[in-house]
Amino acid sequence: MTDLEALVRLCPPPNPPMHINWNGIEARLGMPVPEDYKALADRYGPGGFCDYLTLYHPNGPTEYVNLTGPMPARIRSYLRTDYDRGTYPVPYDPDHLFACGVTGNGEYLFWITDPATDSGRWRIAVNEARGPVWFTYDGTVTSFLVSVLTGATRVPQFPDGLLDEPPTFSPSHPVLVKPRPYVAPVANDTGALRAWARGNGYDVPTRGRVPADIRQAWEDAHDY
Repeated sequence: MTDLEALVRLCPPPNPPMHINWNGIEARLGMPVPEDYKALADRYGPGGFCDYLTLYHPNGPTEYVNLTGPMPARIRSYLRTDYDRGTYPVPYDPDHLFACGVTGNGEYLFWITDPATDSGRWRIAVNEARGPVWFTYDGTVTSFLVSVLTGATRVPQFPDGLLDEPPTFSPSHPVLVKPRPYVAPVANDTGALRAWARGNGYDVPTRGRVPADIRQAWEDAHDY
């Protein structure tokens, strides 16, 4: 039985498999993606395990959980600062750490991307959200999930009650963002009015009263 088969048996995915363009994803990331993760992401889609551990996914609904979003680079930058300053003992060169998940408590799950060209040999690391503890798992992310969710591996940063209930997977759904209504600049803001006028070819004095025709043009342009 493969690790993915064991995970599916342990924690059935609620949705049919996805079909992700992994060539495009790897091109955007500029690095290979482990084959086990590709199969896992295809089978489960975006979401989280036990309402606690969320893997980053190419279809993650927000930038905070999207594999190709800005979070891996931001986290690496934070780690680089800690590494260079000695704030916390980061056990690996941050250039070899790529964030691939996050917990409800703020810990991050990393691929240790060494060797860089052989993603099948990448191991897993977990940091402590507000402390110096690191945990390393010698295996793939799918194997890590199976081991953690069966209780075979105890990650010290994870809560004691993580497995009080049977393991579950909750899919993520697109986040609908309601656009903010457009608020036009008020005509009394003469600084904005003058800047708009100059940008639109009007000869407007730097001081004094703004000519009525320019003010009218401003108001027409902003639907007053």
